[in-house]
Amino acid sequence: MGSLDDKVAVITGGNSGIGLAIARLFVAQGARVIIVGRRDEAVKETVALLGDKASGVVGDISDITTHERVAVLARDKFGEIDIYVANAGVINIQPADKVGAEEYDQQFVTNTRGVFFGVQKIQPVMREGGSIVLISSIASDKVLPGHTVYAGTKSAIEAFARSWAVEFSARKIRVNTLCPGPTQTPILTKLGIDAETEQQFAGMIPLGRMGHAQDLANAALFLSSEASQFITGTTLKVDGGMSLT
Repeated sequence: MGSLDDKVAVITGGNSGIGLAIARLFVAQGARVIIVGRRDEAVKETVALLGDKASGVVGDISDITTHERVAVLARDKFGEIDIYVANAGVINIQPADKVGAEEYDQQFVTNTRGVFFGVQKIQPVMREGGSIVLISSIASDKVLPGHTVYAGTKSAIEAFARSWAVEFSARKIRVNTLCPGPTQTPILTKLGIDAETEQQFAGMIPLGRMGHAQDLANAALFLSSEASQFITGTTLKVDGGMSLT
């Protein structure tokens, strides 16, 4: 028996990094999952990896029609869903005075608007007592160099979560936020972060190591399962204590 037996989950950005770790754990715990990703080949490979409990949607979460297609698939295939994990996002580390309008808009359109309309479109097909988990960042309240715009996008979704926790409470839908610290995922390579920099990050973390995608998956499972049925509107930091330093 898994803790998510007979549950249906939608996970954006479910084909890599934290999203993939969440999808794999949810399937192992008995859930059927719909993953959403931008690249057709990556989505197909991930669905094959996850097995017959997985489905995929290819689309950009900054495009509202992607969320409409996800909601239609969820309704037509399952009737209702139980869990929505808004994980997909982008980051561009840049000093504030170097940020251009295009970079600013890209981060807010994806990280903030994408989350808002994803929840707006999926919420009508969520079962009473469902769970929404938004992936934020400790940058939302810990000042990190070059993270000004990214931090703003994540602070916004934490504000959304608090409002939604009250707004959706009549249907017993819980809304919570996960805040990772530095986590070993493929995005680090894309950002040009090498092994030496990773060691520097680890030195800033009281528990002495970088986060793993599985650490976030375990926390997402907790917030999505009956184990957290009396928790809503909260922010859970999964950062090895980095936000304390």
